[in-house]
Amino acid sequence: MKILGVTARWLFVLCLPFLLLTGSIWWWANSHWLYTSGFERYDVSQNTGLSEVELERIATELIDYFNSPEEYVNITANKDGQSFELFTEEEIIHFCDVKGLFRLDFYVLLGTGIFVVGYAAVSLLWRRPQYWRGLAWATLVGGGITLVLMLALGVGTLLDFDQLFLKFHLLSFSNEFWSTEGYMVLLFPHDFWYNTAIYCAAATAGAAVILSGVAGGYLFTKRRSAPPQLDSLANTENGEITNDGQYP
Repeated sequence: MKILGVTARWLFVLCLPFLLLTGSIWWWANSHWLYTSGFERYDVSQNTGLSEVELERIATELIDYFNSPEEYVNITANKDGQSFELFTEEEIIHFCDVKGLFRLDFYVLLGTGIFVVGYAAVSLLWRRPQYWRGLAWATLVGGGITLVLMLALGVGTLLDFDQLFLKFHLLSFSNEFWSTEGYMVLLFPHDFWYNTAIYCAAATAGAAVILSGVAGGYLFTKRRSAPPQLDSLANTENGEITNDGQYP
């Protein structure tokens, strides 16, 4: 039973960074504001000749596509009174590949979310202080790992985003359609992805700070309020004896 509890706790620690990162990616991928603000910031209307109203519609249709069962994107744009297929065949294939990554992100988000919520619910409903402390400890460690990873991602993005972006594409895609020239690159220029990476890292780190702050505050409060004779006992909450002399 002790081994099972320690294993579940460390699984929680490892799942938390994945949950926060995939949750951040899912949030921004479905953010209409991210698309439209990028269009405005990088003068996409001027560069493409598409109206702002048309660009807002394209953003909506892209988000709908990523959340639909459709395999291939099919968007018709209108410019100067003429309708045309917005993306080339190569771009359509690339969007299909991107959608596959978003699906993977969602499945990881769902799986880690179920485990994290389930573990937290069991720990809280058990109504025994050592389980609450164990949950707080796991949250603090998981949040700390998340912050370290996001710091590394942020530094890598700031120092050499181009190389990081290239390696990501080489590892994630089996073709080079991501470098195809067309409206895809005009809609989503290099700087759009740079800012998106910063947004994702910042949102993930922010969530980790909040969770770690709550968990750390709880542990600090409990430690200060613990009786002196108990406060001197081991309280690592990682599988060793806790303050009340029981195993977590």
